[in-house]
Amino acid sequence: MPGLEVALQVITDPYILGLIFIGTIGGVLVGALPGLSSSMATALLLPFSLYLDPIPAIALLASLYCAGTFGGSITAILINAPGAPPAAATAFDGYPMAQRGEAGRALGLAAVSSVIGGTFSVLVLLIAAPMLARVAYSFGPAEYFALAVFGLSMLSSISGKGAVKNLIGGCFGLLIATVGVDLTTGVERFTFGMPELYEGIHFIPVLIGLFAITELLSQAAKLRQEVVAIGVSALKLPSWADFNKVKYTIMRSCGIGTFIGILPAEGSTMAAMIGYNESKRWSKNPEQFGEGAVEGIAGPEAANNAATGGSLVPTLALGIPGSATAAVILGGLQVQGLRPGPYLFEQQPALLYGIFFSMLLANFLFLGFGLVGAKVFSRITQVPRALLWPTVFALCFVGAYGLEQSMKDVWVMLAAGLVGFILKRYGFAPAPIIMGLVLGKLTENSLAQAMIIFDQQWTGFLGRPIAMSFFALALLSVFAAPIKRLVMQRVRLT
Repeated sequence: MPGLEVALQVITDPYILGLIFIGTIGGVLVGALPGLSSSMATALLLPFSLYLDPIPAIALLASLYCAGTFGGSITAILINAPGAPPAAATAFDGYPMAQRGEAGRALGLAAVSSVIGGTFSVLVLLIAAPMLARVAYSFGPAEYFALAVFGLSMLSSISGKGAVKNLIGGCFGLLIATVGVDLTTGVERFTFGMPELYEGIHFIPVLIGLFAITELLSQAAKLRQEVVAIGVSALKLPSWADFNKVKYTIMRSCGIGTFIGILPAEGSTMAAMIGYNESKRWSKNPEQFGEGAVEGIAGPEAANNAATGGSLVPTLALGIPGSATAAVILGGLQVQGLRPGPYLFEQQPALLYGIFFSMLLANFLFLGFGLVGAKVFSRITQVPRALLWPTVFALCFVGAYGLEQSMKDVWVMLAAGLVGFILKRYGFAPAPIIMGLVLGKLTENSLAQAMIIFDQQWTGFLGRPIAMSFFALALLSVFAAPIKRLVMQRVRLT
């Protein structure tokens, strides 16, 4: 396996190992800070990664992704303020356990469950992504268009306050993606006579604006808010009694998290919530949930970390992001001149195995950091927001301007942040907009190519079974909830 041999040589490079080490520490720190998230951190880091070679750049982003997912559990347990959305379910039982004086036990359980879930998903990624890529060799423009439509339809179930708002957000992202000159017809769209918009709006400033600037404006209202932190003297590895109690919960959540992660646009937040609900449903003592149940920590932590590797399966194999952070990593691949898909596995085996090993190594590194340094990491919650967020604001400017040394990107970032803040107040989440923006070019270009192949006849899609299967799945994902409610009403009436 030549790719594996090359990757082993790359991973033993002290330079790349140092980047993974930095990415892991940075991910835990970012994840532990309420308001920050791995999506925001990777979006901020993406412009700086352009100055690195492809393997070091993606290794840095991937390690930050893995560690950031775990880092949120530290503040979720200690101050009942999840550092990242995927850790929200961990707070349900982690904080009550900490209030009982068992913060070390809760953090140790979260760390071990996270490592098991993350390691499991990386192994699935190593096996499933190449298999899916081989299937993708039979994909043409029609299949890729149908796959993009399916990915957009999955937006109805991700973050936000309603399926309709999520789909509207996705369509808004698609609209942003149409700005510029159409490559098929040469027609200018939404440029308003501005030459700077002829090449379209780059997604990196939009990412930074929607994730960082929007959150900065939201956190501005919480500058004087105080939180009470629970001290932790030392972390404790789960006892054999604890492990025996949660082993089946962890196994179940590993499967749930990886499966949810593979679904386009779902991500680790939904995986954590489903992992928590299933842990409670299968528990012998469901009444203990919410009062410090160990399964209530192990379930969501294993699930949300398992989703990290799962989300990169469609990202690498098909170019369809499995989560918001995976969309940022997909952007990192694209700005490095790499096109995710089946040919990536054939032409860049070292890069892919580098990603696998980086994520695997990051999982074991944050286990060490979590067990040894959680007491230190917990103190970063004392960083004044009045100092933290101006620093983030400065990094936003540097990141947006450094992309192409253009003030246009800075204005795009600020506009995206302001629009994102307004939309957030009305229940619109940034993730669907990002997904729509990332999938916009694929959707438009593959549709144009398919219609040329079909001689502008829509009926050509009817002769493509794979495409029709994705269209059917898209309809099912959009209308599954209304159909379920209708069926339940019929059952009640009978």
